[in-house]
Amino acid sequence: MNFSKDNSKKIYTIDEIKDKMAKYCLYQDRCHWEVEKKLRDFDLIPEAKDEIIFKLIHYGFLNEERFVHSFVRGKVNQKMWGRNRLRQELKIRQIDQKLIEKAFKEEIDLDKYWNNLLHLTRKKFRLLASERESFKKTNKVKAYLTYKGYEFDLMNDAIKEIELEKEN
Repeated sequence: MNFSKDNSKKIYTIDEIKDKMAKYCLYQDRCHWEVEKKLRDFDLIPEAKDEIIFKLIHYGFLNEERFVHSFVRGKVNQKMWGRNRLRQELKIRQIDQKLIEKAFKEEIDLDKYWNNLLHLTRKKFRLLASERESFKKTNKVKAYLTYKGYEFDLMNDAIKEIELEKEN
């Protein structure tokens, strides 16, 4: 009996790969970096990879600016990320700094951003209610807000505001 497995990869035509990548981009906005990463699974020659990316851009499946706007809007509204975390994640995806700054200006509502920060600060203080030392508690809140990507000066302002609320 032969129990060996066939480890060969399925072979796709260029058109099949184009269709797969179009669906991948339709599911949610993607950046070039994500598409190129996904294309590595297909072991394509550079010319074929370039042709697929060109077609995705040409037919509007791949649009870096749309991706950045969608990414920023989604992460601020759903995950309540701050600018530092957003910038870091977008740099990993090799997004141009100018595109990042443009998306920040157009997609981040400053009132919503501030309210997100206040909400996260209140929530973390509530979770740390059993912590007796206020210095440790404040440091844990700052560490959490840093992880979420908020700016240091805004963090301090939010903590001061929450502490004032507690006093009143």
